Amino acid sequence: MFNIVFDMDGVIFDSENTFLSCWLEVGARYGMEPELVRSTYVKCIGTNSNQTAEIYRNAFLEPLGEENMHRMWDDSVALHRERYAGDNMPIKAGVREILTFLKTRGVPVGIASSTQKSKVEDRIRTAGLSEFFVGAIGGDAVKISKPNPEIYLLACETFGFEAKNTFAIEDSFNGIRAASAAGMRPIMVPDIVSPDAEMERLSETICADLFEVMEYLQRQAD
Repeated sequence: MFNIVFDMDGVIFDSENTFLSCWLEVGARYGMEPELVRSTYVKCIGTNSNQTAEIYRNAFLEPLGEENMHRMWDDSVALHRERYAGDNMPIKAGVREILTFLKTRGVPVGIASSTQKSKVEDRIRTAGLSEFFVGAIGGDAVKISKPNPEIYLLACETFGFEAKNTFAIEDSFNGIRAASAAGMRPIMVPDIVSPDAEMERLSETICADLFEVMEYLQRQAD
């Protein structure tokens, strides 16, 4: 039997698209070109808060200056909180179905997310999904974020999973790189960024959505 470790943002929740929409809307108020905002956001996917802050600063300090750079960030966070607080964060299609399938089969499932652990647990609890997971590892538990494999190695150690028998469900390039480097079985479910040749090489399979992932896992279990 195998184990599963899910990424959270962009896999369980449609949070990558919601955050990007807020970045774009607020960025326009500050005169930022949409392509600059989008490309900067894409670089941040799969990184922890410290790395995100560094990427953001490198992109926006020069055109905005220190004060407006921080204001744009704060305004983006405030807009996202206003729109998606509590249980307003949309869940990706197939989440409840695949988690129910895995629980029925007795497959242990964990989370390894670049988001802080307290926020991961709060979001999972608010969505009513806590019962499906053995635990969560957040980005604040590691020194180096994805694509470094540290978070996945820690997840496998913490949950008692053998890496070579554990699927990692990811949407980001950095997540797939991290899972592959950890010796796991990466499954990519693309969200904002389409896979390229590198992702095809590093992923065991690439699925259009979680329903397709569930079908793939069912074949592995049979």
